[in-house]
Amino acid sequence: MTPDDDTLTARTDPEDESELERIVSRNPSRLGVRRAGPRPRTETMLTFQADHGRARDAVLTTVDDAVVEELGLLKVRTLVEDKDQYLARPDLGAEISEETAEYLREHGQQHPQIQVIVSDGLSSTAVEANVPDLLPALLDELDERGLSAGTPVFVEFGRVDVMDAIGEELDADCCVNLIGERPGLRTAESLSAYMVYAPERGAPTAKKSVISNIHAGGLPPVEAGAKIADLLAEMVEQEASGLDLTEDDREFQKG
Repeated sequence: MTPDDDTLTARTDPEDESELERIVSRNPSRLGVRRAGPRPRTETMLTFQADHGRARDAVLTTVDDAVVEELGLLKVRTLVEDKDQYLARPDLGAEISEETAEYLREHGQQHPQIQVIVSDGLSSTAVEANVPDLLPALLDELDERGLSAGTPVFVEFGRVDVMDAIGEELDADCCVNLIGERPGLRTAESLSAYMVYAPERGAPTAKKSVISNIHAGGLPPVEAGAKIADLLAEMVEQEASGLDLTEDDREFQKG
């Protein structure tokens, strides 16, 4: 009997089985899947392939134009020309052309307190699954806190730092970028909200704050709207974000 056989025998013991079921029920990871000889079981392999397919689709597909129109987002694009270039050149996904900058200045609100940006990022699925609920909740929460939001913008082929370029062009006090995160094999719908005070090109990552894991199985979109608004309000009050927003300043985390 091999060590693997020993492990499998122990796991099929009735007492160990109940403990394993308890662990599996509380953990989204692939635990206790077992094998058929040297290979994963058919069900396990098919589930893996399906999850992998969903992850690939999330990366390689684009956000439906109907979703962008329904949400009333001003649509722009980064310097990226297509999905292949987006994956190979992250730097191009963080910058916009002068023509795009002029378009934003012409059609977007100047000097908003909060500039809201939605970017497809690495998961169009995450945008379509979460933003229809998250965006209205966030805008309502900002309004309740007396914070003015600029013209919401959708960025195709956007990276996190594209908010620096857009915020600089529109002279925003703060920017928040709702962006699809790299999909995993458990979920392809995870969204994050990256925020920065006084956005400017070249701002280091340490200057940015983030709320992540926004999806139905993590932080629900509507609840995320309130948390993001709380953090943005703190940033405006303290005139800081990221590591500059000290633990003592983070009232939204207390209580």
